[in-house]
Amino acid sequence: MKINMIDVSAKESIPRTATAEGRIVLKSNTLEKIKNNQIKKGDPLIVAEIAAINAVKETPRIIPLCHQIPISGIETNFEINDDSITARVTVKAVAKTGAEMEAIVGVNTALTTIWDMVKYLEKNENGQYPHTLIEKVRVVKKTKNEP
Repeated sequence: MKINMIDVSAKESIPRTATAEGRIVLKSNTLEKIKNNQIKKGDPLIVAEIAAINAVKETPRIIPLCHQIPISGIETNFEINDDSITARVTVKAVAKTGAEMEAIVGVNTALTTIWDMVKYLEKNENGQYPHTLIEKVRVVKKTKNEP
């Protein structure tokens, strides 16, 4: 089977948005340290926001057949819950194809960045992560404004 990048040249560029979310399950002690700004590397939510923005812009380099789209805006949000942090990334573009891959890559990168920054708190005595989990990454909304 031949691999092809889909030709979208006949499509019209229109305003599009995509929002993705996911969560990382963490120990309660880790969540308390995040809330109290006691993480050794700094604030994981600020670093995760920057990482998500960078990842959105680099999505076509990560996903081989993903089109480059002109990103108009990126919004990130984080919610600290009782047992987890939820990350949400919204991507806006005026493009010929949607922005959902960019939003998903942004969320995954944000969550992975949080894990990296708190891994020293999450490891057990054997250096494993029996509690830490990234889950429920999904596109929660996709829009396009047809002309």
